[in-house]
Amino acid sequence: MSTPILETASLAAAEGLQDTRAALRFVTCGSVDDGKSTLIGRLLVDSRAVLQDHLAGVQRGGATDLALLTDGLSAEREQGITIDVAYRYFSTENRKFIIADAPGHEQYTRNMVTAASSADAAVVLVDATKLTWQSPSPELLPQTRRHSLLVNLLRVPSIVFAINKLDAVDDPALAFAHISAALTQFSEHAQIPVTAIVPVSALIGYNVVDANPGWCGYNGPGLLEILEHLSATPGDTAHAFAFPVQWVEKFSASSDTSQGRRVFWGRIASGAVQPGQQITVLPGGKTATVAQVLDHARQPKAVLAGHSAGIILDRELDVSRGDWLLASDGFEPPLGAREITATIAWMDEEPLLPGRLYWALQGHRWVKAKIKRIVHQLDINTLASHDATQLGVNAIGVVELSLLEPIAALPYKQSRVLGSLVLVDTASHKTSGAALVL
Repeated sequence: MSTPILETASLAAAEGLQDTRAALRFVTCGSVDDGKSTLIGRLLVDSRAVLQDHLAGVQRGGATDLALLTDGLSAEREQGITIDVAYRYFSTENRKFIIADAPGHEQYTRNMVTAASSADAAVVLVDATKLTWQSPSPELLPQTRRHSLLVNLLRVPSIVFAINKLDAVDDPALAFAHISAALTQFSEHAQIPVTAIVPVSALIGYNVVDANPGWCGYNGPGLLEILEHLSATPGDTAHAFAFPVQWVEKFSASSDTSQGRRVFWGRIASGAVQPGQQITVLPGGKTATVAQVLDHARQPKAVLAGHSAGIILDRELDVSRGDWLLASDGFEPPLGAREITATIAWMDEEPLLPGRLYWALQGHRWVKAKIKRIVHQLDINTLASHDATQLGVNAIGVVELSLLEPIAALPYKQSRVLGSLVLVDTASHKTSGAALVL
């Protein structure tokens, strides 16, 4: 059986994926003990990205424990689970990769959201041994559903389902067929675009680095080949210029590049910047003209979204870390919005309640945000929306926010940077939720 979405990786490449040369950032997610760390360990070992002394350090009882290649915290090694996000780097002849190994436990969902927010692709693992694969419509695990919904909400461009541990079931082909059908039905119902569904055995290595044609009735590419042909997320150049100020370099009379003026450094969120552009500072509303643009190497150059830049204005304005430089004619209203409707992924043990006040972080700017109203909550099992008076931990819902100061906001489906907010508890300073502007 071939994957229902992607027949071959070469076909995907021919369909116009934008950039398969840039390093691909992907996150592995799914339920606890589905084999995420083992899968990454298999990718690293079989692609020869692990030194022999490192490999010797993860031996247990004469066997190699692949999961230990990513589980570095002492608590992770003691409990055999992933708690924090572990980043690993490797490359093949065709591509460089940055992997984020996200935890599967519900209590660490916030770590998974952090990793997925900047990912180009997500590999959602499904443990075949945990499902009633003999049934034509096996019930998926709640965390599989939750993570799939979250990576889709976070606009991760490519989502791959990897059905793992098929080597441990009696009829791998039947299990793959039934679980694939359940994943396809779920993703279609939830409107999740799926790039591929592939059977793998992370422990043995089937269909991970090297394809095993015919195994489980699958004749498509292996997981690594699929990843090699996915595109990196392009910069948001379709919208007006927006720039969150991260650092202010004080003027220096001896600097040839700054000409005695301050340089505002950061990463361009959307659009592009070049000398002569009219910009507005948010907050404050003061306007100026861009006098010079420096790239990351301090060379004068026009810079596009997704890249770091230093901006010098034609006159001195009160601009600090956290402020935004915006195209003067690019946003409606021009000085930002105070009332926001957003999808919330709630990650705090303390429930979200109407009337509560939080810090909202956008870019490098903090503003106070009040929860006006909970519009509805999403049932991750039925995907139906229902009324709610509060949102508990790991709940997903839609809320209305009232901000003390305006922010430059676009819908998240248009801009991952301008459309995202992090809500932080004002007392405990814990990350409470991720808000995606609607």
